[in-house]
Amino acid sequence: MLLLSATPIRQQYLRIKQQHPDALLLFRLGDFYETFDQDAETAARELGIVLTSREMGAGVRVPMAGIPYHALDSYLAKLIRRGYRVALCEQVSEPTSRGLVQREVVRIVTPGTVVEPDLLGGQSQQLPGGPSPRRRPCRAVLRGRQHR
Repeated sequence: MLLLSATPIRQQYLRIKQQHPDALLLFRLGDFYETFDQDAETAARELGIVLTSREMGAGVRVPMAGIPYHALDSYLAKLIRRGYRVALCEQVSEPTSRGLVQREVVRIVTPGTVVEPDLLGGQSQQLPGGPSPRRRPCRAVLRGRQHR
């Protein structure tokens, strides 16, 4: 779709998506995080949510799928466990009676950057070279502690 024939919200979305083409963009619209285009098809398939469409200018319908903002953690955890890179786009200004709410990506979440236990799905992240909870420390580590 040509940017000029798109609605203002669609133009805003496309500008932000262009900055994060390799991430699944969760775009905050009120009480929902919406996905559009290929991201919507991916989200619907991976999360088991409804894929719908919406007219976004010049009579063109755009695929979309959304999740309630209060359920973000559970859906985000599913995407991370499946290896997706997710960009969270939030409303960063207060709504007014005129114009668009300002939005920007406030966080990019990947399987390698998650630290929240809820997003890890009960699994602890094991850092390379870090101690394993199932193994005893090697003797070199024990000797090093004894000499301190």
